[in-house]
Amino acid sequence: MSWKIPVIVIGGYLGAGKTTLLNHLLRHADGRRIAILVNEFGDLPIDSDLIEAEDDEIIAIAGGCICCSFGSDMTAALMRLAGLSPKPDYVVIEASGVAMPGTVGASVALLDEFILSGIVVLADAERITIQANDEYLADTILRQLSDADLIVQTKIDLIQPQAAKDNCQWIATHNSRAPIIPTTQGKVPLEVILGIQRTTLEPQLSGHSDAEFTSKVFSNISACDPHTLAKNIAIGGFGVIRAKGFVESLTGQTYLIQIVADRYDVKEFERAEPPAIVCIGLSNKLDIKKISYEIARAI
Repeated sequence: MSWKIPVIVIGGYLGAGKTTLLNHLLRHADGRRIAILVNEFGDLPIDSDLIEAEDDEIIAIAGGCICCSFGSDMTAALMRLAGLSPKPDYVVIEASGVAMPGTVGASVALLDEFILSGIVVLADAERITIQANDEYLADTILRQLSDADLIVQTKIDLIQPQAAKDNCQWIATHNSRAPIIPTTQGKVPLEVILGIQRTTLEPQLSGHSDAEFTSKVFSNISACDPHTLAKNIAIGGFGVIRAKGFVESLTGQTYLIQIVADRYDVKEFERAEPPAIVCIGLSNKLDIKKISYEIARAI
């Protein structure tokens, strides 16, 4: 039997820390050729010092790793990876924040060139129980957890040790098979992720909850104060669950803005990027008009 490329699926709700974990994996690949598959490059700001070259389809990462955008055709992207020489040692697929990672895993299992090693699901330590008690989000959150072979409890530095322990006990009631590891800044040993073993039943092909969510890209953003804009979107009550994008400051510097619920982070970005922010929220709660007004008045 010919060797099959092992595939790890990374899932978890919007803002759980998937981007941080993937950048950590690439930074600590230690000679392993890891291929990262993402829906769109804009969804994954690769740490700029890791990038050696990039084109419309593939970003070449230092050390032999690559990042590949699959858009709406994940199967075609996987087959393109299978045709590379040398082939990747591992493929890591980032599932969208509202997707069922088991569905992604089931698609991988249909391809002869690949083998599903396992599914990693990230759980935001500060928000997981709140999200699971939200009538609109609960089904997505609990189904994602149930798909996992390994659960990474992220952002534990934002909660007390007892709360982290309580979270672990709560998560175990919804998936008693998957080990749970706590982390901050995505610092999970590479061997833990790449050495994952299937523990759950074979995933069933099923839909995901995209229909319940709306995303809106705001472009043509004038130069502004990035910190003020990020803060106002985060705390403005506009129904934003997750937002990510680039803006230009009044001094011409590019900034990366990331928002998770009412938390926000603003950092200088080394490469110039077209100003644009994508905001994601529940279809009946995302207030696009008010966000547009907030962006317009942030000049």
